Amino acid sequence: MDQPKTNCAVIILAAGGSTRLGRPKQLLKYEGDTLLQRAINTAKRSDADEVVLVLGAHWEEIASETDTSGINLVVNHDWRTGVASSIVCGIEALRELSPIPSSVILTVCDQPFVTSALLNTLISEQRSTNKQIIACAYGGAIGTPVLFCSELYDQLLLLRGDAGAKKIIKANNENVGTVTFELGAIDVDTVADYESLINKTS
Repeated sequence: MDQPKTNCAVIILAAGGSTRLGRPKQLLKYEGDTLLQRAINTAKRSDADEVVLVLGAHWEEIASETDTSGINLVVNHDWRTGVASSIVCGIEALRELSPIPSSVILTVCDQPFVTSALLNTLISEQRSTNKQIIACAYGGAIGTPVLFCSELYDQLLLLRGDAGAKKIIKANNENVGTVTFELGAIDVDTVADYESLINKTS
């Protein structure tokens, strides 16, 4: 049975240089897969119709060790300027698709507890509330994964530097819904983070 169309895409932002870790975090192993492969598989199993992967630093090495079949791979050669350039790359890739997805979920590979069910909850919450932004809530803040409707693509394309999309969330605060994702506070930026993750699940 064919998966119903949601007209939603997922952009996986995975272009960073992992400077605090000292090696590509995308290729760290967790529960049998790399963090990046987990993120890809999670997105592919969700109700989203398209998946765009944005690589940058070490992209050739990472791509050679990753199954990118069935997704759209783009390379952000300006990754050093900050995450905004990766968001712009991803949105530009969406605009090449036909039809252009009516919404997009921005996600990252270093939140290992993101699930397909969580991504689907973002999609269904947007449909039920008609809010233009649905963000995840954890640790007293909101953040990724976060869904944006296509009306905000132009604003996403104007992002610069390392601020990410929080600027747009704040500017459209009255149009933001949230879903609870307490495990979203767990991410992998340092060796200590990774060791903690492995020790908790071993």
